[in-house]
Amino acid sequence: MPHSVEVVVEELETPRAGFARVRALIWVESDSQKGILIGAHGRMVKAVGTAARREIERELDRKVHLELSVRVRRDWRADEALLDRLGIT
Repeated sequence: MPHSVEVVVEELETPRAGFARVRALIWVESDSQKGILIGAHGRMVKAVGTAARREIERELDRKVHLELSVRVRRDWRADEALLDRLGIT
């Protein structure tokens, strides 16, 4: 897993009792990091998503549909405005 990764939850909704839908964006700084995170045939991102979904289900005490997207944003760690919006600075 690349060390310069940020996860932003874009949407969390509960359309019915006992169920939640979570849409999250995973930011990386380069195409090579994106490739590492996705892995061969999507295996790495699937494993990350499965582990994250299980943890979220434990926290929320409900079934969860987790949708992950991996995006490249070059030098995002140097973007002070973005870091401020993410609550990192």
